[in-house]
Amino acid sequence: MEIFSSSLVFEKVAVGKGKDKSVIQCLECSCDNVYIGSKDGVVQHFATSSKTGERPTLREVTKRQMGRSGEISQLKAVPVLNHLLVLWDSSITALNMFSLEPIAALKKIQNVSLFCLGEPTVHTQQVFVELFAASTKRRAVSIHKVCVDRWECVGNVALAQDPVALAVYETCLCVATSDRYILHDYQTQSALELFTHNLGKQNVLAKQSVKGEFLLNGPGSLDGVFVVGEREIRRLWQSPPEVQIQKLLGCERVNEALTLLDGVQSLLPEDSYKNLRRSIVCTSGWIHFYREAFLYAKELFIEGDLDPRELISLYPGMTLISEDFKSQPPIVSNAKDLRNLNNEAQPEFHKYLSFLCLYLKEIRNTDLGQLFPQDVDTTLFKVYLELGYYDNLDQFVTSRNDCVLDVCVPDLEHHKRFFTIGLLYQSHGQHFNAIQVGVLIFTERDPGDQSTFEPEEVLSILTNYLLALVLYLEFLVNEQQSQMEKHHTLLANTYASQILQTDPEMQNDATNMEEMRQKLQQLLWQSSFYDANAVYEKIRSSALYIEKAILLGRVGEHRKALHVLVDKERDEKAAENYCWRTSAGRDREFTQQLYSCLLQTYLESRPHVPAAVDLLNQNAMAFNLLMVLEVLPGSWSLQLVMRFFCESLRATTHDRRMRGLEKSLARMDNLRQRHAWIEATQEMVRMDRSRVCHSCQRQFTGPEFLRRSTGELVHTRCYSTNDSQ
Repeated sequence: MEIFSSSLVFEKVAVGKGKDKSVIQCLECSCDNVYIGSKDGVVQHFATSSKTGERPTLREVTKRQMGRSGEISQLKAVPVLNHLLVLWDSSITALNMFSLEPIAALKKIQNVSLFCLGEPTVHTQQVFVELFAASTKRRAVSIHKVCVDRWECVGNVALAQDPVALAVYETCLCVATSDRYILHDYQTQSALELFTHNLGKQNVLAKQSVKGEFLLNGPGSLDGVFVVGEREIRRLWQSPPEVQIQKLLGCERVNEALTLLDGVQSLLPEDSYKNLRRSIVCTSGWIHFYREAFLYAKELFIEGDLDPRELISLYPGMTLISEDFKSQPPIVSNAKDLRNLNNEAQPEFHKYLSFLCLYLKEIRNTDLGQLFPQDVDTTLFKVYLELGYYDNLDQFVTSRNDCVLDVCVPDLEHHKRFFTIGLLYQSHGQHFNAIQVGVLIFTERDPGDQSTFEPEEVLSILTNYLLALVLYLEFLVNEQQSQMEKHHTLLANTYASQILQTDPEMQNDATNMEEMRQKLQQLLWQSSFYDANAVYEKIRSSALYIEKAILLGRVGEHRKALHVLVDKERDEKAAENYCWRTSAGRDREFTQQLYSCLLQTYLESRPHVPAAVDLLNQNAMAFNLLMVLEVLPGSWSLQLVMRFFCESLRATTHDRRMRGLEKSLARMDNLRQRHAWIEATQEMVRMDRSRVCHSCQRQFTGPEFLRRSTGELVHTRCYSTNDSQ
């Protein structure tokens, strides 16, 4: 199994015979920058380039010769200061990270054998990094504060032996001397000896691994390791867990894959973990499936949420309803071709067919089965038919199912299962087709030349049968979703006829009457296809005041509708419910006018004064305060409508303050944008050789340039119309 992948990113070319001093001595990486120190005192700066799908490579930017001889012992980049610290000739020199030019303000630190850096510290006044320099000559670790243009020694830690390795975390130093490891806190001056080592037989290592921990004599991080040879650098990285698991699955080592997945669960996103686990479980299921261990295979397929279409697609003669499905056959060593098995070994193929029947029955009513109901039910239908399980088939098609008729009916006709065809049509609500099949069974006559009844023909037949007419119209309107005005109007008139008929039994059945009125009211509220004037003429002389109000409202006569509900129906609750339902989804002005009409209707009739007071106090947000003040009687006391005034004034004040707040926020945002623009336009721009045009990536040869609003510098000739926009 391939755990790591290696690629060559840089190689030094040999210089011929003789001793070559240009071998690689040390390496430092910072973002896309790579620095190499060689044995002959040369520092090279490279930039990494890696496009998607390509191996990373190094491109040389610049280099610097530190001296005639002497190796580069150590390199450390300080991105926050743009410094590169170089340990050469027992001295630390500060170079610019990009140009490798020495920084004149930072003089060399002498007598240094090794060094390390602390975390950058950001204060309001300055940014600095702590530098810890170990000296074998002085047997001490000196602490320096490194700024952009200066560094100074701020502390010193004496050692009993020569320092060999050094690591630091905050104020704690981990120092490897010639025979032991020591922890030393340079602020409290406390020290702790850890354990000894044998410098002659093992490599001494002291590195900070994670927060507050040091790694001693360990292999380091395997996420991305540069292996440095004398003439080349190779990068070693760990293959993603997903790749390792897929390779294990390719070898059918499912138990090892599952163990590895559980071990790296905390490193993976939840979705990736679930998908990998399903893949492992399903692979194990396929192995058991082809071993004919069907009970284990069924449980594993269900646990792994196997797409049932993957299994169905393996069987010959099974039709997939999903047109966009693309099958991915299982890649296991013991896979069999079920099509060949069907031709050569029927008894064995029937075992696989029985398993498919068992599996589909198990998942049919689960969430997984409900994702592809037509595929599952149609295949289960075919399996029953193929195995000759006719009793199960009849029971299956009698219940609710999602079989595709165009696929199933021809198969039933081929097997002469006409009674089952009738059951299938009936379960799908095609009762007329079921009757036709019954005619075919008993008369042996093909009814295919007889067309079904047209709705108009049926309505003409049912005219004298009121109950049947109502049921058929409800079928057309509610189930067939008919949008014909005639059907909706006829249904409303038929409801009204049933309510208004003089049959004593019907008149005495209050429950049936109320149910019929509710159906009529629901139709009048919800339907938009009936003729309101025709229905109103039907009930004009009746006492169906609520229905009259709905019809008047449908033609825009809201004031008349409210008068009917208040003065004739005398149902204040119905009047308020009318306002609520009619104003739903309408603008605020319409709502206020409608409620004002209801208030005026109440005030015109003295018995409804308490209702007017309750209407105001309970629906203050639905009224326009000025319109209410115009119609309120002068004899009313303030205490009577105090709640209404308080809520109205509160709402008015809230609206005014919200508008003021929105205006202030908009003004503040405008000022912030203007302030940012002023700061951006007054900022000084430093031009040097490192500056390149953001558009053409060429250096500036003159002082003329343009600056975009986003801060990029471009040549005047590169400034396009798109930039100006």
